[in-house]
Amino acid sequence: MKLDLEQIPRVKTITKEEFLKKYVVPQKPVVIERLIVDWPAYEKWDLSYINDIAGDKTVPLYDDRPISSEHKFNEAHTSMRMSEYLNLLEKGSTNYRIFLYNLLKEAPQLQKDFRYPVEIGLKFMKKLPFLFFGSSGSKVFMHYDIDLANILHFHFHGEKQCILFPPSETKYLYKVPHSLLSHQGIDYTNPDFEKWPALKHAKGYIANLKHGETLYMPEGYWHQMTYLTPGFSMSIRSAPQGIIQFSKACYNVFFMRYLDNFMRKTRGEKWINYKNNEAIRKTNKRNA
Repeated sequence: MKLDLEQIPRVKTITKEEFLKKYVVPQKPVVIERLIVDWPAYEKWDLSYINDIAGDKTVPLYDDRPISSEHKFNEAHTSMRMSEYLNLLEKGSTNYRIFLYNLLKEAPQLQKDFRYPVEIGLKFMKKLPFLFFGSSGSKVFMHYDIDLANILHFHFHGEKQCILFPPSETKYLYKVPHSLLSHQGIDYTNPDFEKWPALKHAKGYIANLKHGETLYMPEGYWHQMTYLTPGFSMSIRSAPQGIIQFSKACYNVFFMRYLDNFMRKTRGEKWINYKNNEAIRKTNKRNA
């Protein structure tokens, strides 16, 4: 038995009217294959180019270890020079990822290679975009973003698999309390439905992104990424629409993450274990 996932719709190009009517207003994902073909990044951005531009930068790295009380919210596990890391990627010999890294600030010449696609009708937050890197087989835990933004996710160099679930499916995803994560014991590429029975009811989406393709992820969508080859992606964001979503985003940013960090510091692994156990108990009780 597999997850109930439908392919995310694909379009070559799209007008502002179509994008807003078919995807933003109803909050549905879409892959736009040729949105950024006029960017210099479309031709230039690969791992070799990143190495030439930013190989001397020291970058924060994350691996796939479970969340623990050792680290704060989004705290990196280690660091190394970008050139060393890219060499590991090319060899396929690491599970380290770069996550939420502002490379365009560290290497300003990269800022000339992209532009905000305002022609599709979204108003984007104009702080510099974050980049994400991974090796073949690297996985990103199932999560949703703290600010509940509408996201355009651009992929470069290679291919990655993206699994999405809308917020309506949260009740089946073993959400960990006071966090943005699904239970980290779940392998969404090969789930054990005997251990995680509620997942059988979840309905989501899947797509493989290749170089230069853009994934639109609506507000608060859960997403899990698996790098099928070494590669990297970039995300830009548009604020959530409506006062309810905006209020939830403010709670996440200004209260929830600080509460979680405080509890990790004061209760340590007892807090982590409590949250994981509650994710299982509440989800199975709700779907009994």
